[in-house]
Amino acid sequence: MTVRVVIGLGSNLGDRESHLTAAIRDLGRLGELVAASAFYETAPVGGPEQGPYLNAAVALDSNLSARALLDECLRIESTHGRERRQRWGPRTLDLDILLDGNETIEEDGLKVPHPRLHERRFVLEPLLAVWPQATLPDGTPVATFLPAVADQEVRELVPAGQRALTLAAIAFTAAAALGLWWLVDWLVG
Repeated sequence: MTVRVVIGLGSNLGDRESHLTAAIRDLGRLGELVAASAFYETAPVGGPEQGPYLNAAVALDSNLSARALLDECLRIESTHGRERRQRWGPRTLDLDILLDGNETIEEDGLKVPHPRLHERRFVLEPLLAVWPQATLPDGTPVATFLPAVADQEVRELVPAGQRALTLAAIAFTAAAALGLWWLVDWLVG
């Protein structure tokens, strides 16, 4: 049976944007990729002193069990150089199953919904970007938790694809404004 799952992504080591972009591509192979959020830059929460994170979320329609999905997430983390040396320490890639349909799962090493999702704006904003009407298994709308974490600093970044479109639009507008119609023709043609 296919269910909607949301996976949170985070990275604060190396080329953070590349780690997240590649992980989104890899996660898309685990089901139908419904949506991917923008990237959000956030300060680390807990753990040792470390650099800022990029966070995101993806919504997938998948027929994998939560355990199989977790195993695939751990495999993807590993292929991106994730090493588990210190709890809440810096990492190249962190993948968390935030929601798995309307399921509540409490197994060794697997808790869904993610037990701290309601406490973290860097989780809630990307999650709601990919599934605005998401609810917890008890029917509580996830959006109801956002006001309680509004004081946590989260900065949305323009996604790479949108940056490319924005740069193309700027080039097109500048060429037209300067009367460089041959350049406009080349850009469009």
